[in-house]
Amino acid sequence: MTSKCPGQDSRNIKAEIVKCPRCGYDVEIFSDEIRVKCPNCKKSVYRERIPSCVDWCPSAKECVGEKKWKEIKASK
Repeated sequence: MTSKCPGQDSRNIKAEIVKCPRCGYDVEIFSDEIRVKCPNCKKSVYRERIPSCVDWCPSAKECVGEKKWKEIKASK
C-alpha cells in the first residue's frame, strides 16, 4: 500500500497546449494546474476541468492542501 496519493505523483503530470481565448496564443498548462496566465496577453487561461478525487474523496482537502482544494472547488 502506498502512503501517497497517486494523483499527487509528479511523474504523472502531463502538459497540454490550450489556445488563449483572447489572443489565440498556444499556452502550455500542466495537469496539476487549473489556470495559467497567457504569456502574450496576460489573460487567465483555464484548461477544461475533468472530475477529480476532490469531487468525491472526503480526505481530498487534507491530501491536496486547503489552498489547492478551494481553487479546484471554485473552478466547478
